[in-house]
Amino acid sequence: MKRRSNTTTDRRGGLFGNFAVGAALVALGVWLSTLQHDAWWLTPPPASHWIGAGLAILAYAGFVAMALYRSRPRNGGEADADASTPTTLVVWASQTGFAQQLAQRSAQSLADAGQPMRLLPIDRLDLATLATAQRVLFVASTTGEGDPPDHALGFVREVLAQPAQLHHLEYAVLALGDREYADFCAFGHRLDAWLRQHGARALFDLVEVDNADAAALRHWQHQLGLIGGDTGAADWEPAKFDTWTLRERRVLNPGSLGAPVFHLELAPPPGARWQAGDIAEIRVAETPQISREYSIASLPAEGGLKLLVRRQLRADGTPGIGSGWLCDQVPLHGDVAVRLRANPNFRAPTTSRPLVLIGNGTGIAGLRALLAQRVAEGARRNWLLFGERQRQHDFLYREDIERWQAGGCIERLDLAFSRDGDSGIYVQDALRANADTLREWATQGAAVYICGGQQNMAPAVDAVLRETMGNATIEAMLADGRYRRDVY
Repeated sequence: MKRRSNTTTDRRGGLFGNFAVGAALVALGVWLSTLQHDAWWLTPPPASHWIGAGLAILAYAGFVAMALYRSRPRNGGEADADASTPTTLVVWASQTGFAQQLAQRSAQSLADAGQPMRLLPIDRLDLATLATAQRVLFVASTTGEGDPPDHALGFVREVLAQPAQLHHLEYAVLALGDREYADFCAFGHRLDAWLRQHGARALFDLVEVDNADAAALRHWQHQLGLIGGDTGAADWEPAKFDTWTLRERRVLNPGSLGAPVFHLELAPPPGARWQAGDIAEIRVAETPQISREYSIASLPAEGGLKLLVRRQLRADGTPGIGSGWLCDQVPLHGDVAVRLRANPNFRAPTTSRPLVLIGNGTGIAGLRALLAQRVAEGARRNWLLFGERQRQHDFLYREDIERWQAGGCIERLDLAFSRDGDSGIYVQDALRANADTLREWATQGAAVYICGGQQNMAPAVDAVLRETMGNATIEAMLADGRYRRDVY
């Protein structure tokens, strides 16, 4: 993406400068007009000269004011967008200016995608604004020992200390920090907890950034692309890709009512390492400025990097840029540009902790990798809940799952196929039907991991979890890392 200066600020500054120069020239003209008089240094110019000069300055000021009004920021500065159009607030809390810069880039990304938005410093955000907003994106840094930036202190006193009704609000948080400090990203987490506590719905899980980590920023930018409907934007900070080889590609759900899902396996270059939960970013060869994120479905010990890719279709019926290229165009044994992104928020828990894995569709990819690790480590307290359309066609990774279940590595398996018969059962329904078992596992210290669609499945599952165990329990599980999500 071509980097853009803040043209609104530049234009306004230029107009103010022009006004100052123009006023100075008018004043100079008045002074020069006195030179036609003898003893001009003793005799003041006629009153008519001063009146004319004043009128000229007023006229010039009026011209500049009109120009300033016409150049006021729209959808990129600190002004309201059209009130009749849903608007995204992009709010920054910055101590050194980096969070502000990232907020400006985020706002520009939304604007480039045609999304109405408003950019604000956090000290200008109040409860009344939150009450009327539909979506808020926070870019928040932490300073000192877990403190908010200085200009956010008023917001902490006047907003975070107050109750609020935010059930109408969608939000996301980009939290900036330094892992060398004990309270890493503390202010971002405090914002996230307050928003959740008062009913706001997270668009996706909080993104932590350790010392401007480029991979985390790419993940935030990817999520912005999903929000704005523009996943084709170039990276803010390009990173190095490695060359991998497409070893295998096959359709896993022939005959499905849904779009085809392809299993891809890539042979890694020497030295490639990843863990369960990590993300593969694929650069599209036909459009090299574009990359796509996919949950990794395998461990390095399995010899290759496994992905699940659903071939998406655009409005005109043509395949999507990324999925079309991967599913249809890359030749077997052809090169694929890959970079791996660590995802520490979706690492498997300790083997002694029971694990509940919930997902739908291609979300089984991330869950499969976690299960593969748990199996390798001998952890047997695993409960998988998986949902798709038809059991006959869409039971993705069926052989692996049934083999692990038969070997006692999956203690409980619940499946929900929404298009089988007339039941219309989804994964959240299967979870609700097993509420007693869920509470039992939770009391035994189980962690809950979710992978799959963030638009429907993830919020529906979250609602069942809160309905079953209560908001306080879920908030406690979020705080101690027992409730984690990788949704898209």
